[in-house]
Amino acid sequence: MADYLDDAQRRTLQQHRHSLTWRSEWPTWLVIAAIYAGWFAVATHARLLGMPLALALFALLGAWYMSLQHELLHGHPTRWPRINALLGALPLAVWFPYRVYRDLHMRHHDSPHLTGPELDPESYFVSAADWQRAHPVLRALLTARNTFAGRLLLGPAFALAATARDALRNIARRDYRDVPAWLAHGAALAFLTIWLERVSGIAPWLFICAAGYPALALSSVRSFHEHRVAHGARHRTVINEAGWFWRLLFLNNNYHAVHHDLPAVPWYALRSVYVARRHDYLARNGGFLVRGYGEWLRRYAVKPVAHAAHPLVDGAVRSTHRRRPPQSGSYQFKRFS
Repeated sequence: MADYLDDAQRRTLQQHRHSLTWRSEWPTWLVIAAIYAGWFAVATHARLLGMPLALALFALLGAWYMSLQHELLHGHPTRWPRINALLGALPLAVWFPYRVYRDLHMRHHDSPHLTGPELDPESYFVSAADWQRAHPVLRALLTARNTFAGRLLLGPAFALAATARDALRNIARRDYRDVPAWLAHGAALAFLTIWLERVSGIAPWLFICAAGYPALALSSVRSFHEHRVAHGARHRTVINEAGWFWRLLFLNNNYHAVHHDLPAVPWYALRSVYVARRHDYLARNGGFLVRGYGEWLRRYAVKPVAHAAHPLVDGAVRSTHRRRPPQSGSYQFKRFS
């Protein structure tokens, strides 16, 4: 539990922990049932729905599934990580093995240098030195990725390229720890897409490109500028007061500063925790507040929200992390969260 919480909030959280909702985790179980039932209902009724609508629903459910995977790796709805992993193992969102995502995301939470290239595995920034070395085309792409439109269109491609490069570099270093996860994920995806083609007539390539890529793009809406560059670590994480649709799709992870302070609090409690201490949280994160994703769209549809080169990373910071090699080569690409 975060150190800044006052006694009243500590007592409130303790009361919540002993409530029937927290003990049973029924909201999370309901989301699990809705996602799986919805996905297989679309699969078995795709011909009736029509291809465009079916693929759109697959993309929406895939994005929701990635939000669920985020909840699973944080210890919900059960206290047993292996059971949670089984609940998030199917490749409904196509791209990434659950275990690979879990390990990278936990490194993100453990990093004391949020947004730092090579230090935070979910950073959207590059170092000034890497920026200077980058080809002008790559600079343009990195700049475009920091616009709202670019994040949706280019963000998934950056994530896929970086993840593939990481996997190959690990193998080249004879680090095979992720190989079983990738093999299992590939086998499950092959089985799922073949079954889907037989049941609904959706070709594997079409499902992967027209449902998997948009699902990743939808998820990138939430992560748009959820961490900013700031000298104070507590001022780097956003509070996004999004509408109910986005809150449900992202399982309240739009209250990102609350999640980072209290990562064990389940998704259905994040909003109430925030509302009860709204003033305190906004003071704590330096007023880093946005009133919904529409505000990001209006302000940064084609304008970069920040320069791609991180202004605060220097050799002194890098030197304290020499034992942990960068996970994405010279250009740190944000993955999935």
